[in-house]
Amino acid sequence: MNTVTEVESALEGFSPEQMQEVADWIAARLLPEETPETLAAIDAGLRSLEIEPTLSADEVRRNIRAWVAR
Repeated sequence: MNTVTEVESALEGFSPEQMQEVADWIAARLLPEETPETLAAIDAGLRSLEIEPTLSADEVRRNIRAWVAR
């Protein structure tokens, strides 16, 4: 039996609260820290969505070949 299988088996007996605690522990180790620079970049992206023109997925699909060929 490998370690991942053992962990999965152990998790099956956890309560929802315990599962959330484990999820938070894993997330804290896997997800990047929220730095001021990261938050500023997210804010800039959100602002640009509000003021700059956007395209629907269908519009992108219709135009992608022409854009790549340039």
